[in-house]
Amino acid sequence: MATALKDLYGSGPEQFDQLQLADGYRPSETEEFMCAEQRAYFLRKLKDWKESIVEESRATMAQLQVDSLREPDIADRASSETDWSIELRTRDRQRKLIAKIDAAIRRLYDGEYGYCEVTGDPISLARLEARPIATMTLEAQEKHERIERVSRDD
Repeated sequence: MATALKDLYGSGPEQFDQLQLADGYRPSETEEFMCAEQRAYFLRKLKDWKESIVEESRATMAQLQVDSLREPDIADRASSETDWSIELRTRDRQRKLIAKIDAAIRRLYDGEYGYCEVTGDPISLARLEARPIATMTLEAQEKHERIERVSRDD
């Protein structure tokens, strides 16, 4: 697919890393779906999101190294351990989110980003704006969740 992008846009997918967007640019339904500007916009959005998660994780890890569990009071220690546990679970969820962001970036470079993995239809720009890692149209996602719910109930 990357070759297809090169054929369409005249250079490799790295072009989307370099493309300068106008201040305040937002993808529009009037543009060709997943044109170079939209790809660059979503690439920047995904990379910024990942960067903020990684930075937040670094700050958490630094704080965990500074803090200690040497509270003399057992209740205070238990409270601190609970807080750390919650923080570490949050970081684990964010680690999984980073994997999804990386997968979305790969799909973008491969020319598959923005298209439903089930139907092949374009995912609405509003959905991608709200959930940039979306892999299915809203309809396909709802159907998938209904099937999961029924399977879980059995």
